[in-house]
Amino acid sequence: MSQDLLTYRIAFASIRGMGYDLATKLLDVVGSEQNFFELSEQKLRTITGSRSRVYSKQYRDEQTSKAKKEIAFLNSNNVRAVYFTDDDYPKRLVNAPDAPIMLYVCGECDLNAGHIVSMVGTRHATAQGMRFCDTLVSEFAQSLPGTVIVSGLAYGIDISAHRAAVKYGLPTVAVMARGLNKIYPDAHRSDAAGIVRHGGAIVTDYMSQDAMHKGNFLARNRIIAALADCTIVVESAFSGGALVTARLAASYDRDVFAVPGKPGDEYSRGCNRLIQNNQAMLITCADDIIRAMNWESHKPETSPREMELFPSLSPEEKAVTDYLRTNGEAHINVIAQALSTPVYRIMSTLVDLDCRGLIVTLPGSRYTLP
Repeated sequence: MSQDLLTYRIAFASIRGMGYDLATKLLDVVGSEQNFFELSEQKLRTITGSRSRVYSKQYRDEQTSKAKKEIAFLNSNNVRAVYFTDDDYPKRLVNAPDAPIMLYVCGECDLNAGHIVSMVGTRHATAQGMRFCDTLVSEFAQSLPGTVIVSGLAYGIDISAHRAAVKYGLPTVAVMARGLNKIYPDAHRSDAAGIVRHGGAIVTDYMSQDAMHKGNFLARNRIIAALADCTIVVESAFSGGALVTARLAASYDRDVFAVPGKPGDEYSRGCNRLIQNNQAMLITCADDIIRAMNWESHKPETSPREMELFPSLSPEEKAVTDYLRTNGEAHINVIAQALSTPVYRIMSTLVDLDCRGLIVTLPGSRYTLP
């Protein structure tokens, strides 16, 4: 693709309010992205029958200038721009009228894989909810290898789903609510690197120059919902972003599943309500989803893998597990201080231990033994 074409496409996608439906209609009228930026303001207003401010030369020049800067960022950070007419654009997004026309992708994950599931839930996940994420993903890995796990890289259920996918060898896609110039939250930078390193991807529809707003988080949920064949709500309070994602998934004709919980549990109330109102199907394991989706299980006929009874630990890993065994649940800063080790080194050790199932990551950067 020529630099000029990419510039026009990025600039076109950056126009405020530009979505799949609007882009299709506008291009039908003006002919191409290049024409949109090269036609006079009066000509655009005449052929579209609209007096929108986005047709002003000043506004269009601003977008092309931003696009050129964005290309420099993409080239220097190994990020690819996937346009809605490209062959590798996620086909599942096509039937979502508010889908973005440009995605920025870091990583080589196939966004058109045969089976893609979104897993969402509260940022205040319980230990039980995170264990369920781990078990569910491990079951997908056994029964349906290659399943792509999509979530939002947030605290709680999101990061548990991503970590489980990396742990069990499934590709995972993290949909960001900001540009790829900065991973958010900062505590999950090492997870993001691991996702890409293990065949997954970090995805966003925001440019690196875009300001981050609170509304971005709800807006990105439409991608989490539309990118997958189904959405699984693991834990949720009576309201929250996970329920928004579930509603969006249903509006895109996606199947929605929810994990039931005790009536009195705060972070089961949202799931229980979805099930009670027939807005989600109750599930207890991956096979429930595979059967409901009419997917063919490919569970291998092999003997179960034995757990490592006496895992080999590095000195740093042993120090961390010994500390947690003696002191119980602890914050990363407390662990780092107690072991006289920089936080960044402790973080690397904790991620490795979590991937091996030797510790459990809790909300708020706290850790405990299983």
